[in-house]
Amino acid sequence: MKQYRVGVLGCTGMVGQRFVTLLADHPWFRVAALAASPRSAGKTYREATGSRWAMKQPIPENIADMIVLDAMGDMDRIVSLVDFVFCAVDMKGEEILALEQGYAKRECPVISNNKQHRAFPDVPMVVPELNADHIAVIETQRKRLGTKRGFVAVKSNCSLQSYVPAIHPLLDLGVTKVLACTYQAISGAGKTFETFPEIVDNVIPYIGGEEEKSEQEPLKIWGHMENGLIVNATTPSITSQCFRVPVSDGHMAAVFFSIEQKVPAEEIIRRWTEFRGPAQELALPSAPKQFLHYFTENDRPQTKLDRELENGMAVSIGRLRPDTQYDYKFVCLSHNTLRGAAGGGVLMAELLAAKGYLD
Repeated sequence: MKQYRVGVLGCTGMVGQRFVTLLADHPWFRVAALAASPRSAGKTYREATGSRWAMKQPIPENIADMIVLDAMGDMDRIVSLVDFVFCAVDMKGEEILALEQGYAKRECPVISNNKQHRAFPDVPMVVPELNADHIAVIETQRKRLGTKRGFVAVKSNCSLQSYVPAIHPLLDLGVTKVLACTYQAISGAGKTFETFPEIVDNVIPYIGGEEEKSEQEPLKIWGHMENGLIVNATTPSITSQCFRVPVSDGHMAAVFFSIEQKVPAEEIIRRWTEFRGPAQELALPSAPKQFLHYFTENDRPQTKLDRELENGMAVSIGRLRPDTQYDYKFVCLSHNTLRGAAGGGVLMAELLAAKGYLD
């Protein structure tokens, strides 16, 4: 695989920091540009992050002294330095749309962790194990943008990264309805316990916009291609509640579902443990060898014990059992800034590279 020069927009935020740590020693990608807001521009990366560095590992030495650029003001310079960019900026919605389309129209592909482009029917929102075929929609998007290389591809919301992969291998059984209650870590809000003291000894039963995304975005992932566009699925019916809980990393979900074709629990577990997707078939560098892990212990998965499974890129499932209102219920867990954010973005970029979309 050829080497690609990459940029990280929004490099000082928590997801941006996670991108930096994942890319520091990546076999295919080399960080060639860092960018953030004007207040960080002109500083070294070490200076720009300062006391806000939130990762367990130190700032990578090969990146620490790079000068941070202005993501908007230095756009032309950044495009000249990189082959594509990851975007995790914290800006107003219309500014994010303008920023990402600005890079794409300058023939610089954008892999975005932001929500603003997710509803566009010609923008792929890809979990590489589940709907890799959706990247074909990029050709339609390029026609709209008038580009040859440039496009925007997006990650789905972090809150659905645990239960959507678990439901996916069961869809052919006729999944009719899903109830998912998610218990989401504070890093999903870009916070640590030091910067979010009100979460200690507390649970907050509301995360703005999260429930709508949890209910709607899976239908795009499960959609199909028609006339060069992604058409959302109409089933299953999904309802959710999302809570912020006092956990540093890791989103857990309690999931209930009903199916038309009744099968024993052993068949569901078999489907989970044997499931493989294109990310595994292509042996992408960031892909977990086994995507879905089922735990037989009654008290697993646990956030502290299992969020780092397969470098934080696997999904943990447990406690599958019959339910009195739905057919079955289970719990599941994913690492929200790895599988759910930056790690999932890097994996999607690897898929795009393997399929030639970044050439």
